[in-house]
Amino acid sequence: MDENDVLICNCNEIYRSEIVKAIKEKGLKTVEEVGEETTAGTTCGQCQDDIQDILDELNKP
Repeated sequence: MDENDVLICNCNEIYRSEIVKAIKEKGLKTVEEVGEETTAGTTCGQCQDDIQDILDELNKP
């Protein structure tokens, strides 16, 4: 694991790198799609804003 990696979803222990990889590989566009693919954001929902920030960053034109 990269020392700069950040735990995004505490409930399901999903790291930023896993979310980024899923978004890039699958072309994900929504927090719901990220949740379906990685389970991030599907338990308490507290990290959904962070997931949206990652989506915005990766999908900006």
